[in-house]
Amino acid sequence: MTINFKASRRALQGTGASRRLRRAGRLPGIIYGGGKDALAVELDHNELFHLLKREAFHSSLLTAEIDGEKETVVLRDTQWHPYKQQVLHIDFQRIDANQVIHIKAPLHFINGETSPAVKLGGCLISHIMTEVDIKCLPADLPEFITVDLGKLEEGHAVHVSHLVLPKGVELVHHGEGDPVVVSAQQHRGAAVDEATDGAEGAAPAA
Repeated sequence: MTINFKASRRALQGTGASRRLRRAGRLPGIIYGGGKDALAVELDHNELFHLLKREAFHSSLLTAEIDGEKETVVLRDTQWHPYKQQVLHIDFQRIDANQVIHIKAPLHFINGETSPAVKLGGCLISHIMTEVDIKCLPADLPEFITVDLGKLEEGHAVHVSHLVLPKGVELVHHGEGDPVVVSAQQHRGAAVDEATDGAEGAAPAA
């Protein structure tokens, strides 16, 4: 899926110029990388504000139309106002079709409600991770990675090494070990109920 947005070259830079842009409903940004000079741009704040609400905007190839010229980019950073619903600045990186990219891919969880952990064990599924770092060629970039919880059992977990990755996609490991993505544990209320039931059913001591 390709998401498009429009931008214009930004002639004036600096704090004062950026403040005036924001007052006019514009968003200052920059596009860099790809063996070219960094390009200062301005965008429509409302358009980008709504695009940023879409998960795919953070993990997909994007097409920036800059004064009629198109660039393939990915979102790299956003700066937000500390208490207003306002984006202050946005960064994009140009993408070369022949160069491997590093990006965070969202995880989509399926079949959790029908897993043995939930249906038979009454467990709560705890989502430890909601995204993972991956690397791949732009053509292989997935919109998301599916995590099937259909066989998850009580007391068990899904680790990063268990993830089924699309062809051409590799995980980028940080640190040691095999991080937990999801775990299934009996919630405390159920454990208390079972303990209470057992106490009530026990024969009184002589």
